[in-house]
Amino acid sequence: MKNDPLINIGLVASRTGTKVSAIRFYADEGLIPSVRASNGHRLFSKSVIRRVSFILIAQNLGYSLSDIAKALASLPENRTPTKADWEKLSETFGEEIDQRIQQLSDLRRLLSGCIGCGCLSLQKCKLYNPGDHIASRGNGARFLLGDSPNVKLRNP
Repeated sequence: MKNDPLINIGLVASRTGTKVSAIRFYADEGLIPSVRASNGHRLFSKSVIRRVSFILIAQNLGYSLSDIAKALASLPENRTPTKADWEKLSETFGEEIDQRIQQLSDLRRLLSGCIGCGCLSLQKCKLYNPGDHIASRGNGARFLLGDSPNVKLRNP
């Protein structure tokens, strides 16, 4: 936090649109660094605003606080992260986001047809998955899990 102005918890909360209690929680969980003033109040580096914003975005994307903590651990605590620091972090998250986009695209494409779930409740399943042969590959929506629907199945 050297060379970075210290600000109070209220300003961090105001700038990030977050409740003060959430800022305290993030600090208690080690997601954001803080120091104590002589009066016992928490003070934060101004760069914490960016960390809190990252936490909020990552939570909205469905990341757990554990995942977020691991990602933030790659950023320096004792100085304001540089553009290169954030680019490195975004590269890792970007790969995961690309995978999620692919999975969502697959889901959108397959929802109108068969997802290989073995439900046998739709008339179309007789065409896509006769005799529920996809079930031999395991539980769940096999096509969404990566199994190819383009396999030769026995006709009923």
